[in-house]
Amino acid sequence: MAGFVQLNNVSLMYSADATALALHRTSFEVGQGEFVAVVGPSGCGKSTLMKVVTGLWPATVGNVIVGNKPVSGPLNFVGMAFQNSSLLPWRTILQNVMLPLEIVEPHASRLRKERVAYEAKARDLLALVGLKGYEDKQPWQLSGGMQQRAQLCRALIHQPSLLMLDEPFGALDMFTREELWLALQDLWLARRPTVILVTHDLREAVFLADRVLVMCARPGRIILDRQVSNTRPRALSSTYNPESVALVQELRDQISAARANAAA
Repeated sequence: MAGFVQLNNVSLMYSADATALALHRTSFEVGQGEFVAVVGPSGCGKSTLMKVVTGLWPATVGNVIVGNKPVSGPLNFVGMAFQNSSLLPWRTILQNVMLPLEIVEPHASRLRKERVAYEAKARDLLALVGLKGYEDKQPWQLSGGMQQRAQLCRALIHQPSLLMLDEPFGALDMFTREELWLALQDLWLARRPTVILVTHDLREAVFLADRVLVMCARPGRIILDRQVSNTRPRALSSTYNPESVALVQELRDQISAARANAAA
């Protein structure tokens, strides 16, 4: 069966200048309900890959298929979360979480009549990530980690088929990141969306993902695809078992070699 997300020999050039080649003959698949992490050296095109998959930037060469349909423009069934929470400061946490329901169909058409049910869904999501009782707070009243929890809820409230995460925990301290790994694992196990996570944290990739893809230095392409064998749900201690440590080291070695080759 073909993957839910498919990239077939995708290249992306930002301009006619060949030095602006960001992706080069990149191919991979992500199965429906699968959690895949993408790692690689800085500037290798990980964030560009996100834009191509979601239709925010058209491929120069090759094709992108999501949900058995060619991607020809921005997709409306994607949830996204970024390094900065981007919560709107004039809206409460509950109102921020419900924002996609005001924009994305068919929810936008139903929201007025079904607001009570939608609000209950938003409150359930917030409770799942430990934010019960914070629904009426403003973003500035929450810590950075709590804001990121709310952002994850906002990304999932409209039940997207595809969840794209671009360094969502990169600005947080290690202990907060680890707490959010557990929160994200709980959300994924409860909802099972297809997830593509871009991260620089190799422990994060191995803890959260079913598979880890390594990109080489720019122009980016996939040079390694590794399965993560740890069963779910995973405890934080699993990142220190021999299999996880060996995989993190293999990923680190691949990225170091990619950086060295780029500098040569």
